[in-house]
Amino acid sequence: MDSNKDQLEQIMSKIHADDVKFIRFEQTDIYGVARSKTVPVKHFTKKAIYGINFALTTLGYDPQGQCTPGTGFLFESGSTDALMFPDLDTFITIPWCKNTGRILLEPTYKGKPVAAHPRTVARIQLDRLKDMGYSLLSAHEHEFYVADKNTLEPFILGQNIRSTIRNYKDPELVHQLLTDLPQADIDVETYESEHDPGQLEITYTPSFGVKSADTAHTFRTSVKEIASQHGYIASFMTKPWAHSTRNGCHFNHSLWDINGENNLMMDNKNPDSLSDVARHWLAGILAHAPAVSLLMAPTINCLKAFEPSSTSINPVNATWGFDNRTTALRVKVGDTGAYIENRICSGGANPYLILAATVAAGIDGIQNQMEPPPHVNGNAYDPNNIPTKTPILPSNMKTALENLSNDNIICEALGDEFVKCFVAHKLHELCMENEAKAKGDTDWERNLFFEYL
Repeated sequence: MDSNKDQLEQIMSKIHADDVKFIRFEQTDIYGVARSKTVPVKHFTKKAIYGINFALTTLGYDPQGQCTPGTGFLFESGSTDALMFPDLDTFITIPWCKNTGRILLEPTYKGKPVAAHPRTVARIQLDRLKDMGYSLLSAHEHEFYVADKNTLEPFILGQNIRSTIRNYKDPELVHQLLTDLPQADIDVETYESEHDPGQLEITYTPSFGVKSADTAHTFRTSVKEIASQHGYIASFMTKPWAHSTRNGCHFNHSLWDINGENNLMMDNKNPDSLSDVARHWLAGILAHAPAVSLLMAPTINCLKAFEPSSTSINPVNATWGFDNRTTALRVKVGDTGAYIENRICSGGANPYLILAATVAAGIDGIQNQMEPPPHVNGNAYDPNNIPTKTPILPSNMKTALENLSNDNIICEALGDEFVKCFVAHKLHELCMENEAKAKGDTDWERNLFFEYL
């Protein structure tokens, strides 16, 4: 309690120093959409200590805030309130929103954590990892499209990746992004234009634990808000247009000791310089890839990126390789350590669920001392280059749901309450897809996802 009191005093000092008058109490929903209540500063301390009521129905919303049946959090629960408590470590001042701060929440119901909430699911997996003596250092690597908010035309036309002229098509937008994001505790490392018209990428430094997903949540919401102030929509939707390059959200991560002092992924005594625990970890992710890919690419739109393409470097199978962008897991080994780039993950995914799924699968690999298949040299899209019986990543929702439902290890790790809620949303997407096909509506995915993801 004394530490909480000290933290609250520090937050109040920052609130006064930054002239904050309002604080957003914010959380993620299942899709990764930020949902919040704004509280005048005079009520902040009371809400921070005793919690703030927030309808549990949030976990039953699709990206447009419409109700998804069967989640367990709508009428079947009486549309009740959760009591939400803030994580005091997540307080920031929002530089692009006048006199406003923000703090992140997790829900409780009848005194217990709500097990279906994405941040809770992520923390549970990290706690399991901690119990095994490991910590996770990670960062999400985001790509996103920027389009005119009225016409939805990309703000940069043509394709010319990393062209300096394209990088600064709108210098005021770029300047605000690169100036304001660090003030929101996002330590930007690089900015560049990506492959397709209007597509950008910004990377930032990694963090330990759930802070990684908190930063990704903050990043996505921040980019969208800043873009809106310049007359744009920034969208992390995976494939806004049928022939567009995928927005990825590669999950770069490594295992460290419990104190975060030593990278445990590297062992120069082994021929490939990977430690045994690194091999077990990546083997677990590959073994469960057919199931966890639905957590990492969770929408009907996301899964289309797993279809073989001649224009995009997206994974299509459960493969790994050293510095190989055609594989699902790209392993990078340096002088001081190693890390894994999980390339399965899509822009339309919830960052908390990307983390949770990766950790759940990796833990199983360690616990069962799994060994990965041979790594792929060269093109992983060429069947002649990949090991026999290599699983294919599902490119449609029906197969992806079957894979997840049949993976008892992953379902048990994530918990029945979460799996029920998550699957209900996916079944609802299938219903929406069928209704759209019957109407001849080819824009339903963009209408559902583009603005809010």
